[in-house]
Amino acid sequence: MDIFVQFCTDWGYLGLLLSAFIAGSVIPLSSEAVLVACIGPLGLDPVWCLLSATVGNVMGGMTCYWMGSLGNEEWIVRYAHVSKEKLARAQRFLEGHGAWFAFFAFIPILGSAITVALGLMHANKVITVIAMTIGKILRYALLIWGTIGVMSMF
Repeated sequence: MDIFVQFCTDWGYLGLLLSAFIAGSVIPLSSEAVLVACIGPLGLDPVWCLLSATVGNVMGGMTCYWMGSLGNEEWIVRYAHVSKEKLARAQRFLEGHGAWFAFFAFIPILGSAITVALGLMHANKVITVIAMTIGKILRYALLIWGTIGVMSMF
């Protein structure tokens, strides 16, 4: 993973977008590590880093939504590595609340299950994107704020 993080940081904003896309999909990766490296040692603009990470992560999340919308649970379990139990739990959790729960797509592991379940339920795409974007941008903004705060101490 260290090699991939190095590759992404070498590519700057585009590498950050790529790492966030992969992390937002079903492949476990720490886009946060790339974000911190881009802001810290590379000194890239925090606003552009926030935008790159958010756009990439939302695109990855919507990939999970698309996989869910295909409606084949066996594929989801096999390729997305979301267990049937997690998927069923996410669907029960989402019933009656709908697309606004995409806000919680930033939660590690459960976030993928939420977006896949929203796709299975064919939740409103526009609301899903809006809610997901709000959650992910807040997470990255807090991480950037914390990183800048720690860097200012040294």
